[in-house]
Amino acid sequence: MNSLLEKRLNFNKNIKINFDGGNLTSDAGLLLYKEFDAKIGFSDAIKRYFNPNDNAKFRTHSNEDILIQKIYQHIAGYHTDDSSDELKNEPVFKTILDKEVLPSQPTISRFNNRLDVDSIKDFELINEKLMDIIYTIERPKHILIDLDSTNCATYGNQYGSNYNSHYSSNGFHPLVAFDGLTGDFLKAELRAGNVYTSRNVTSFVGPIISRYKKQYKELTRVVRADSGFSTPKLFELLEENDTLYAIRAKGYKTLYNLAKGITEEMDYLVSKNVFDYKVTYGEIFYKAKSWTESRRVVVKIEKPEGQIGYNYTFVLTNMKSSPKDIIKFYSNRGSMENFIKESKNGFAFDSLSSSNYLANANKLQISLLAYNFNNWFRRLVLTPSMKASRMETLRNKMLKIAGRIITSARYTTFKLCSSYPYKNQVLDTLKRIDDIFGFA
Repeated sequence: MNSLLEKRLNFNKNIKINFDGGNLTSDAGLLLYKEFDAKIGFSDAIKRYFNPNDNAKFRTHSNEDILIQKIYQHIAGYHTDDSSDELKNEPVFKTILDKEVLPSQPTISRFNNRLDVDSIKDFELINEKLMDIIYTIERPKHILIDLDSTNCATYGNQYGSNYNSHYSSNGFHPLVAFDGLTGDFLKAELRAGNVYTSRNVTSFVGPIISRYKKQYKELTRVVRADSGFSTPKLFELLEENDTLYAIRAKGYKTLYNLAKGITEEMDYLVSKNVFDYKVTYGEIFYKAKSWTESRRVVVKIEKPEGQIGYNYTFVLTNMKSSPKDIIKFYSNRGSMENFIKESKNGFAFDSLSSSNYLANANKLQISLLAYNFNNWFRRLVLTPSMKASRMETLRNKMLKIAGRIITSARYTTFKLCSSYPYKNQVLDTLKRIDDIFGFA
């Protein structure tokens, strides 16, 4: 029988389309993530450590099930709450979430508004517990804590949204910390839009430092940050906890005066050739009035080709490497911008549309978990040709796989598209999951 929605196409009158294809999915690649989930205990950790304050004795959809669904929606690119209305009968989602029908948008919105400050602590604990599992598989030799802040633009009446002159927009101004070596998202904290960059940074990074100092003593700890975090309290915290740092210093007049000898060295180099690129490095020791001691500052002076003036870079550090090596190490923090961009573009980290501040703060944490889930999947089990792929690319190549679902008395079979071009990568990824984590 022809569907009422059948449409004949104008470019070829012999072609018709309708939506009577049967039990099909376009997101069969999510099965790979579910297999990975089962191996590392991702959903199990959520069910164990996520305990929101909820007085309801019974819910059709438990809080932890809704949370897991929201994370999988982020992975598949369905970021908004109302996407759940379109997905409630989607066969892959029903399979991986073990549900007959998925919750609707109002159910998810009520879930968002139930979350509070304690929920944020639960999310942080879940992230730490999962990180511990990942470290049993691939233990790093160093932990490089890249600190930064970012702008989450807002367009409505969100509490805490304020104008930030640095970004020239209204929004929130969260603190973020990534592992600069692995890209793992270590922590995030939502803040009002008008607070200064370093606001609450010691209370933010202190628990991260304490955790690694206590639980992973053998790892070298290094903190890297831009000049917005150049505060004495942060330096003291890191020094007291035997943590190395490379933090850019603001270009105060005193620093330029102290670097006079290095500037004279550059003057000498330029005097021989005023047109070509020149660079020189050095170090000075600087003590601000509010500091109890002097600190090492490495200096880079650069004269771009065809330019008369010099560009100065000052980096405060307690590392013993050469000035050139420290400047190079600091400059590599550009990868941080890519991590932030990935969290926003891939996982809607900056889509905080609720009028409830705590709801937005918790949405931030859910995006963080979704980002990490994918980051662990990407770097631990994907084939070399896929490892460097961003989430958008992975969705196009590994997630958006067409499939027909056949259910028998004993099995549910997903018959995937025969012409799918990345078939070998999918099979290889499944093998890598088995090889790394062992057979269930």
